[in-house]
Amino acid sequence: MSSVPQAPGDTGFTSARKRRGDAIFAGLSLSAGVTILVVLFLVAAFLVWQAMPAITASPEEVRGGQGLVHYIAPLLFGTVVAAVIALVVGTPLAIGIALFISHYAPRRLASLLGYIIDLLAAVPSVIFGLWGFYVFGPWLMPTQKGLIEYLGFIPLFGGPASPKSMLVTGLVLAIMILPIMTAVNREVFLQTPRLHEEASLALGATRWEMIKQAVIPFAKSGIISGAMLGLGRALGETMAVAIILSASARFTPVITSSANPGTIAGDIALQFPESSGMDVNTLIASGLVLFFLTLLVNMFARWIVSRRSEFSGAN
Repeated sequence: MSSVPQAPGDTGFTSARKRRGDAIFAGLSLSAGVTILVVLFLVAAFLVWQAMPAITASPEEVRGGQGLVHYIAPLLFGTVVAAVIALVVGTPLAIGIALFISHYAPRRLASLLGYIIDLLAAVPSVIFGLWGFYVFGPWLMPTQKGLIEYLGFIPLFGGPASPKSMLVTGLVLAIMILPIMTAVNREVFLQTPRLHEEASLALGATRWEMIKQAVIPFAKSGIISGAMLGLGRALGETMAVAIILSASARFTPVITSSANPGTIAGDIALQFPESSGMDVNTLIASGLVLFFLTLLVNMFARWIVSRRSEFSGAN
């Protein structure tokens, strides 16, 4: 029988050590994945256990006296509205900033802008909240009054205008999610195969046409992933929303007045320190709803990314 020739310097001991290292790394990776699943299950089990008294309680015992659904539904609605405003405003800005940094700006300016964007991620949310309350909200008042005056026929815009409106909250959240979305988009744009870009330019395309033909199709999955990361941050934001938003337990499509539905995270932050007994169980039940909402958003994002990856430029 002929034996496979070994490379110079390769020994059976070295191969065994490599195999042992691969086995250790595979075991550590598997352990990390299983640990994440176990922690996720334990968190869900704890929330369900603590929320069960509020779920099974009579409507009169729940905060508000009208039942758990009546209490959580406006908060869920406000959470979704604030996150959608942030996503609609933040996604185009993040894509534009990332494209400018990766394909338009000079190298030194691109590095400086990258540092500034990364620095925004280090600003505490309470700072954004105070800035939105004292600076951005009052500054946006003329714009909100103009929207009410000229676009008041649209249900989204109604008065009286307020610096503590859902629009102000959503725009502040859009600024807060910009760093993570921009960072993801920038890295994805920079990974576009150089040959794809050069081929598009060689066929006579302008830089913008090259971006539409080569960069955007390649980066669609990454753009969706960045948007979902930003959406998750917006859904769970607490302090900025609690400082800015003027919350009330009502459904309303108006985003320019002070009659806003609250958000789940902001309500928990404001009510939890003074709550006890059934009120705590009610707040944990609302946190359970936010947990499953975030989980569904991430599962939906993974499904979209897996579908888009089959048609992306990476393949």
